[in-house]
Amino acid sequence: MSSRRRAAVLGSPIAHSLSPVLHRAAYGELGLGHWSYDRFELVEAGLPGFFEGLRGDESWAGLSLTMPLKRAVIPLLDEITDTAASVEAVNTVVFGDDGRRTGDNTDIPGMIAALRERGVEKVESAAILGAGATASSAVAALSRICTGPVTAYVRSQARAAEMRGWGDRLGVDVRTADWAEAEQALHAPLVIATTPAGTTDALATAVPKAAGTLFDVLYDPWPTPLAAAWAARNGAVIGGLDLLVHQAVLQVERMTGHSPAPLAVMRNAGERALGGR
Repeated sequence: MSSRRRAAVLGSPIAHSLSPVLHRAAYGELGLGHWSYDRFELVEAGLPGFFEGLRGDESWAGLSLTMPLKRAVIPLLDEITDTAASVEAVNTVVFGDDGRRTGDNTDIPGMIAALRERGVEKVESAAILGAGATASSAVAALSRICTGPVTAYVRSQARAAEMRGWGDRLGVDVRTADWAEAEQALHAPLVIATTPAGTTDALATAVPKAAGTLFDVLYDPWPTPLAAAWAARNGAVIGGLDLLVHQAVLQVERMTGHSPAPLAVMRNAGERALGGR
């Protein structure tokens, strides 16, 4: 096998991705000078050709995948883990010494690790704002830490049905409510905001005095108006950088075989990069 090792993040848009910053920081701390990590702008139609171009190149160790590729990659893999199968989404591909391509999902355990780091081990109920791919990962994470119902606030009946379907599949009591009632979500002991930038801004004025824990998956710009208002109420806030770092730690460990990956070094690198934007 080649002494040079390569990894990269694929997706579209990809220029904003912090993954290269995090992974390269880990390589430096681990003394992996022969490792490189790049980014490639890629949409679904280009994915099969990209994989074909990797065939026979033993330098490749792994790939990180972001939208819109997390489901499109599955037919190109030899196997996927149970975690990835549970939400039909792969954000990590590891190339074995035998050339096999294994898909995994580090978003789910990364979300659990970020919550645990802030002392959230179990909750009696939770609310999810949004119904996209990250919301399904949130349901999967909550299946392991939430003992009661999860209410998802969504904008359409189709999205509501989709979220209830994920609940049935993952063994979570998922209930749905219209987005017009989203202010009610803020009273849950754990609120996971999975929506695009700007979507929750109007909720910032409705944060209750006794705020629980907010997990806002955005990281740029940060803080979001909702996160800032939540912190002003002395509520616990977990941000998108926390999720990004924890899932990247797991990716580095799976791709390089080095464990533990340097969490603090990776977080510091991410904070510096965001501070420079």
